[in-house]
Amino acid sequence: MLLGKQKVDLGSGVSANIREILNNALNGGEVSLAEGEALFNAKSKDRFAIYKVADEFRRQVNGDHVSFVVNRNINFTNICYMGCKFCNFAKRTEDTNAEWLELEEIVERAQVAWNRGATEVCIQGGLHPKMSGNYYREILLAIKSKLPDMHIHAFSPFEIWYGSKKTKMSYRDFMSDLKECGLGSMPGTAAEILDTEVRQKLTKNKLSAEKWVEIIRTAHKVGIKTSATIMYGHVDGPRHWAGHIDLLRNIQKETGGFTELVPLSFVHTDSPLYNNDPDTVRPGPTLDEVDLMHAVSRIMLHGWIDNIQVSWTKLGAERAQSILGRGVNDFGGTLMNESISRAAGSKNGQEITASEIVTMIRAAGRIPVRRNTLYEIKEIYKKHDPVAIEPLVERKGYDPLSFLEMFPEQSPNKGKL
Repeated sequence: MLLGKQKVDLGSGVSANIREILNNALNGGEVSLAEGEALFNAKSKDRFAIYKVADEFRRQVNGDHVSFVVNRNINFTNICYMGCKFCNFAKRTEDTNAEWLELEEIVERAQVAWNRGATEVCIQGGLHPKMSGNYYREILLAIKSKLPDMHIHAFSPFEIWYGSKKTKMSYRDFMSDLKECGLGSMPGTAAEILDTEVRQKLTKNKLSAEKWVEIIRTAHKVGIKTSATIMYGHVDGPRHWAGHIDLLRNIQKETGGFTELVPLSFVHTDSPLYNNDPDTVRPGPTLDEVDLMHAVSRIMLHGWIDNIQVSWTKLGAERAQSILGRGVNDFGGTLMNESISRAAGSKNGQEITASEIVTMIRAAGRIPVRRNTLYEIKEIYKKHDPVAIEPLVERKGYDPLSFLEMFPEQSPNKGKL
């Protein structure tokens, strides 16, 4: 699936090793795990050569389209007893801010999203100790009974592990049943870093890398597409990142079931992992590491996973827009509600509306495209805009577009990438 020879001016001053790796990739070769680690460790002018190649591969596959989906996050419970050290989202049942949504409230939130133009609801929750394993299928059936055309993107591999355990069903049977009940696709979250050493520090390996891979492979085999994620910038490093991306690539070669990769920067501010051990745990990735994560992922996955998404909830709108010059072709979703990153200390808001996303993509010199969950194009905004709507949740002074005031000369033909 690797594509043909291409010419890219890598510039002067690029080290011989990095030049050789990039030229090999441009000539259709596959970047090995060791070469991926070398790219993640790149310094100075080597980085800009990597960004050039990543953006060339993005252009080959996606052109100048930058896509997004109109969706809503629904976290139906934050009650969870798994004790993942990086997570500040989980609450105990007795906590004053513990939350549990009944089916009626879940369906009502999905209906509000549909009325606001959403084609997807993304549903995830904590692993509530008293929750029935059948609640996952009940959520699907309740939404589909009211909104049969709504795509339901739901339940992480950790939730599948939990539901399967609760119902005493195999992963295959459990996910096949969820698919029959209306599950359209799954988020590939709970991946964090697919390395046993790292997972022991993050989650005590409660969902092992092997179990995550088994569940994902099984999902793909029963016809459920998933996203892929990596959560980085804590107790990990280039060796782990390259290994993680290489493993995702190998799964994709076997199943073809990943729709996109979503790099997720570790948000340290309110994370117990960081606050309990600030001398060992890093406060998230550096700016260069964020750039490299998106660019190197694009290069390593070229020909296998076509879509690299930036997470504006982790990085903020301005930083997310800048990453469009690092091999990224997707801006993610409008979300409408965002709980997990905010619980960790993110200050980047809960929603960016479709019209705001279109404005940012145009200001970067790219063409905004509305897609569905499975990356089918639904609308191209060449000369018109989405209907402007007010954010679902009051922002209290937060304006994701405020940074554009510093670049009044920007237009669809003049970006700052």
